[in-house]
Amino acid sequence: MKDLAHLNKYFLKYRWHLILGVLFVIISNVFFVLPAQVVRVALDLVMENISVYHLFAGFDRQDLVYDIFSSSLLLFGILILVLYLIRGLFLFLTRQTLIVMSRHIEYDQKNEIYNHYQNLSLAFYRRHNTGDLMNRITEDVSRVRMYAGPGIMYTSSTLTLFVLAIYAMLTVNVRLAIFSVLPMPVLAIIIYYVHNIINFRSEKIQERLSALSSFVQENFSGIRIMKSYVREGHVRERFAQESDDYKTHSMALVKVQAAFYPLMLFLVGFANVMTIYVGGVEVMKGTITQGNIAEFLYYLNQLTFPVMSLGWVTSLIQRAAASQKRINEFLHQKPDIISPIVPARTINGLIEFKNVSFVYPDTGIQALNNVSFTANPGEMVAIIGRTGSGKSTIANLLLRMYDVTGGEILIDHEPVKQLQLESYRAQIGFVPQEVFLFSDTIANNIAFSADVLDMPEIEQAAKDAAVYGNIMELDKGFKTLIGERGVTLSGGQKQRVSIARAIVKHPQILIFDDCLSAVDTRTEEEILHNLGRIMKGKTNIIIAHRISTIKNADKILVIDNGEIIEQGTHQQLMQQQSVYFELYEKQLLEEAEAAGK
Repeated sequence: MKDLAHLNKYFLKYRWHLILGVLFVIISNVFFVLPAQVVRVALDLVMENISVYHLFAGFDRQDLVYDIFSSSLLLFGILILVLYLIRGLFLFLTRQTLIVMSRHIEYDQKNEIYNHYQNLSLAFYRRHNTGDLMNRITEDVSRVRMYAGPGIMYTSSTLTLFVLAIYAMLTVNVRLAIFSVLPMPVLAIIIYYVHNIINFRSEKIQERLSALSSFVQENFSGIRIMKSYVREGHVRERFAQESDDYKTHSMALVKVQAAFYPLMLFLVGFANVMTIYVGGVEVMKGTITQGNIAEFLYYLNQLTFPVMSLGWVTSLIQRAAASQKRINEFLHQKPDIISPIVPARTINGLIEFKNVSFVYPDTGIQALNNVSFTANPGEMVAIIGRTGSGKSTIANLLLRMYDVTGGEILIDHEPVKQLQLESYRAQIGFVPQEVFLFSDTIANNIAFSADVLDMPEIEQAAKDAAVYGNIMELDKGFKTLIGERGVTLSGGQKQRVSIARAIVKHPQILIFDDCLSAVDTRTEEEILHNLGRIMKGKTNIIIAHRISTIKNADKILVIDNGEIIEQGTHQQLMQQQSVYFELYEKQLLEEAEAAGK
């Protein structure tokens, strides 16, 4: 229960829901037990009236006895109905307090987890996959809610009903009470163990179902690749295997359930037989009446469901504790990047890297080693190098997705660690290497950073990103819904929509992380020309593979193995006839060969 102690703050918050809910449970169970005593009195009255009715056989008073008898039965029937109506009212109030409380706790905990996710650093997301993150905020929270609502409700109801029913049975006849509840502990133990088996196999089924769903989703997402490689038959076979595995686990669960329910009914029936037999013996002894046997049977059937629910509730609490433990593992993780409590301020865009080194915390790979350079406001600084040379790491460090492991980064002569993080990032436009677009309209994707949809600005940003014409060719223009991950658009269109999304922010620093790879040379020149106009007096950092993209930059950094091996303008680097010159000659040759074909 130590893991579930995390919920105590929520129980304290909704303490009145909890207190009133438990009170309503107690009252509802009182009205659930009372009808048993009414049944006893009614049955005893029936037995007495039958004797009296036969005693007055042949007399006029026999009709009077019959009328009194029928009126009394009607009265008892109405009384039982009223008691059940009152119980129903308090059951309604119980659910309106305890179940509503559990929904509030579910809502609060989901918000707590989501807000914590938002605060965690990029390194956290590199360590954990999206499915695991989603599962903890959905499935795990739902299991915890079952403990906070139904778990508490059924536990308090079971305890209350046990106390009331067993007390009432003991006050009537101790021997009959012992024999009546004798099979109950056996039933509870069997239910507990069987429920554990059922839960274990249910979780296996959930795992297989998740695997099956992931398999189907992945194949539907990559349907074009699958068809182009003619792998439909192979995929069908794998799907059949996955389905067969799911069926095998499902059948294993069905077998347990098939044996469980008859056994449960047998034990309940056995308890009733024991009650009738021992009760019959006690009636012949004269210690109890026939009405007491009916009362005991009533209590026994009232206790059957609580005993059955003991195993379910115990299992429910175990699953909730396991889920809360998984949730706590994430909630106890601290973000690697912490924003200082300082006032937000506007930056000019002066960037200084001073002997910056960086080692990725998860892999131990050294991405940068003693990197130093300066980017002044109004300058376009380009970074070029082979794949894995550390170019994208510079972009991540500039955005402060990670903190440097050596040296420091200064923005306007102030360490980036001392800047208010949210304000700082809000002044940076970033176009990542892997373009991500949301399943929303094109307009909303471009205006992602804005709270208000300003169509003139969105259209201008689209024009500056050279994608306006492509958008207007679509049937719904800017209102066109983009499919999952932007599947509606081509690679070049997705890149340009992503560029427009960065431009519309009017950033002081704009970072392009190799985001023009799917754009033709003419469109690339148009975008770069527009950037020169809109980013005047601001800082541009362009990471690229093609020299044609960066040859007009004010400063070019050539990176290899995490180190700057050359820097200067295009002309200066060409004159050195070193790495940059060789790269340029190689790309010219490749372009000439491509043109010849």
